[in-house]
Amino acid sequence: MFDEKRFQKVYSQGMGSTEIWVDKETGVNYLFHQSGYAGGLTVLLDKYGKPVITPVTE
Repeated sequence: MFDEKRFQKVYSQGMGSTEIWVDKETGVNYLFHQSGYAGGLTVLLDKYGKPVITPVTE
C-alpha cells in the first residue's frame, strides 16, 4: 500500500483553527478553518483570484 501522504500542513495559526495545506502532487494550497463543530476548506487564492501554487519537487 502507498504510505506517503498526499497533503502536508505547512501553516497553523491559533489553536489549530486556521491551517494551510498543500497538495504534494499538484502544489495547490488550501485554507482550512475550524470553529467549534464547524469547519471549511477552500482553495487559497492570490490577489488576482488565481490559486496559490507551491512548486512541487520530486
